[in-house]
Amino acid sequence: MANNIPLAERMRPLNLDEVKGQDKLLTQGSLLRQMLDTQEYSSFLLWGPPGCGKTTIAKLVEQNSEMDFIYFSAVLSGIKEVKQVMAEADYHFKVHKKSSILFIDEIHRFNKSQQDAFLPYVESGAVILIGATTENPSFEVIPALLSRCHTFVLQMLDQESLKQIIEQALDKLELENRVPDEIINYIADISGGDGRQVMNYLDAILPYLRSNEKPELEYISKILTRKAMFYDKNREEHYNIISALHKSLRSSDAQAGIYWLARMLEAGEDPMYLVRRLVRFASEDIGLADPNALTQAIAVKETVHFLGMPESTVALTQLVVYLATAPKSNACYTAYKSASKEAIKTSNFGVPLHLRNAPTKLMKKLGYSKDYKYSHQHDNAYVYQRCFPEQMDEREYYHPSPYGFEKEISKRLDWWDKLKKEQINKKN
Repeated sequence: MANNIPLAERMRPLNLDEVKGQDKLLTQGSLLRQMLDTQEYSSFLLWGPPGCGKTTIAKLVEQNSEMDFIYFSAVLSGIKEVKQVMAEADYHFKVHKKSSILFIDEIHRFNKSQQDAFLPYVESGAVILIGATTENPSFEVIPALLSRCHTFVLQMLDQESLKQIIEQALDKLELENRVPDEIINYIADISGGDGRQVMNYLDAILPYLRSNEKPELEYISKILTRKAMFYDKNREEHYNIISALHKSLRSSDAQAGIYWLARMLEAGEDPMYLVRRLVRFASEDIGLADPNALTQAIAVKETVHFLGMPESTVALTQLVVYLATAPKSNACYTAYKSASKEAIKTSNFGVPLHLRNAPTKLMKKLGYSKDYKYSHQHDNAYVYQRCFPEQMDEREYYHPSPYGFEKEISKRLDWWDKLKKEQINKKN
């Protein structure tokens, strides 16, 4: 019967010393370690990627605590079950003066009303909540509940920790001397930082390891298939990686930009989402320092439409390299931010009459377009006239950077400003 239990469950750590990869979180004197050692708990959340040890820590709490331990899966449980169990825990607390420990796996999958149902029992002390989540609690757990819980962040397991998990399991299985380092390294490498996946892979090759005194890496690599990439298009990792791509380009690091592009595309990201972000980058972070950046971005958008995937990967790479190596300026971005703030404050200021069109006789009679000066009828195709509302001073929002084409734009602005000052001085 025991052999029907997945290896990941059979090899689950039985004590804190067997937990790998979370040394900082479980070090002597840390808050979580003190809770586990003293069995004096307050509510907390365990946030980390799949297979990093969240459920293992909860299981250790269950094994070592004398309190009632209630397990909930947010995937399988509904609000009816939640209310029923909370009522039982509340009765137990009021009658026996004992709190219950409530472990909610994947708590982010509970909606707001379901999370609200836990709140009064956490506040009263009837339950001590332990929540496990792969998603950022700031976005997935209601603020009232979040404020009543410590949040412990678990790290993705590194290569060395994964190897220790494999070696620990092989030792328990009495196979420690049968498996060469190259196979252990290979399994750790393809597991994507996921301790549960390590055990699943080991489980898959266990019959082969037991029947072959000298297992071969080439054969094992044929048995195992690589894990799906760690990426979720709808949740935090999606935003983390697009942020990494954007900031790599802003840092003019073409190599890192290509890497993050590949991470998203190989995980199945919509290429049009990427193009939209790259078009935005061309304006926000390059702008007029290289006006061709936006042209290149729009051209790649059309290429993705025309070619589709995977043929468009090269065009997207071309764009990433161009944007990364282009001169950078956020002058247009900051100019608009400054102007937008003032536009909101002064939205009641009317357009000067001379700037208004006058398509009807009434509008002409009211002074619309009166004294408007047509620039092309003057020297240098320029004549000064106020273009800001009368109630506010003229402003300067756009300040070109000294990079790329904006050096030329700076010269142009200086030229127009010189003509403006000359005409103002003549009037005075």
